[in-house]
Amino acid sequence: MTLLMTWPDSGPERLVRRTSDPARIGAALDALGVRFERWPVPEEVPADADSAAVLAAYGPQIDRLTAEEGFTTVDVLGLHPGDDPGYPVKAEAARAKFLQEHTHDDDEIRFFVSGSGVFYLHIGSEVHAVLCERGDLLGVPRGTTHWFDMGARPAFTAIRFFRRQDGWVGTFTGSTVAARFPDHDTIAAGHGTTGSRTA
Repeated sequence: MTLLMTWPDSGPERLVRRTSDPARIGAALDALGVRFERWPVPEEVPADADSAAVLAAYGPQIDRLTAEEGFTTVDVLGLHPGDDPGYPVKAEAARAKFLQEHTHDDDEIRFFVSGSGVFYLHIGSEVHAVLCERGDLLGVPRGTTHWFDMGARPAFTAIRFFRRQDGWVGTFTGSTVAARFPDHDTIAAGHGTTGSRTA
């Protein structure tokens, strides 16, 4: 279930907003300058489809967005539990990379083909947690302070859009604000009104 939760940036003790209505999520994020769209999901694309299959399935949407925004690179990032003995180490490293508050010199555009992840947008004096799931596209504007949590056991595939040839480059703020808020697993389980993130 796609979800938007908003708290003061002092912590999650007071919930300002909680909605799973896509129209309300879109309106609230649009007011913040954040892009949110829902794309139709082809049933023939499995959760762990390879990059070629994903790009082919979403070709028209990718072409439209690329033409609108001038993206130069589109790729597919996936991480799924399985038979790979290296998965736990890969998952822990991937999660840790994005958990601290940071900004980018480019917009961060992600479309979720499968699975889920939470983007935390620190805008003004509020933190907006957006639980994105299959069919959700989120566009975080350049310069927006944010962080991302894929959960303790990541299982997702996402299409990424870039204008820069060097891809994902983060500038970390050094803030510890992210540690005060509920993590992906807490929010995805339907909780998160109070409490802080645990590792």
